[in-house]
Amino acid sequence: MSTEKIDQLFNYVQERCLWQFFSRSWDRQENLDGILKAATELLTGKDPARETPMDRLFYADAKIMVQDFKARFPWLEEAGAAQIRDLMHGLKDRLSEIAITGSLNHELNHTLY
Repeated sequence: MSTEKIDQLFNYVQERCLWQFFSRSWDRQENLDGILKAATELLTGKDPARETPMDRLFYADAKIMVQDFKARFPWLEEAGAAQIRDLMHGLKDRLSEIAITGSLNHELNHTLY
């Protein structure tokens, strides 16, 4: 797994995807899990679930992101399914660290919210 490639994907998400900055940690985690799972499935040729409203929401965000990934990062087309899964897992770990576990925003886990 290439750190440089994860950096490229991470920089894209940081610049363009507001769903990573929802107001609560559980909400951020739910978005990271759902959208990155749908994106991984799209990138590996699978059809993501779209049964529930949340599935459809994750799919819609993932579809746009994957289209941009493919346009901006042509090396993704050459990657195999296992490599894509590894890259997306690395991206998810990095985003979780920045947006959830390493965040200095104390409101993320405030008990009154």
